[in-house]
Amino acid sequence: MTDVERLLRSALVPVEPPVSLVDRLEVRLTETVDIAADELADWELGAMRDPRNWVPTIAAGAVLTAAGGTLVLVRARQQQKKRQAGALKALEQSIEDVSADIRKRLGR
Repeated sequence: MTDVERLLRSALVPVEPPVSLVDRLEVRLTETVDIAADELADWELGAMRDPRNWVPTIAAGAVLTAAGGTLVLVRARQQQKKRQAGALKALEQSIEDVSADIRKRLGR
């Protein structure tokens, strides 16, 4: 393996963000979804006859969609990590059990 390949591999290793960053992101996304939902809740059908009123409503809908979708992805990723951590612990325990059983059978 060349030095360039080694450098690229080390540079392209995924980095997990700190937990506090993920928590702050989730709080901000939740606040943004709430604000956009409030804006849409104040929407009146009669006011939509004037095209000048379309921009805030469309913007609130776009923000709600983007922030809501991102919030779903962040929470899904957190759940996946929790399940994965549990699965890894279970896998680790299984490996230890099998190793102990093999050592016992071999008399070590």
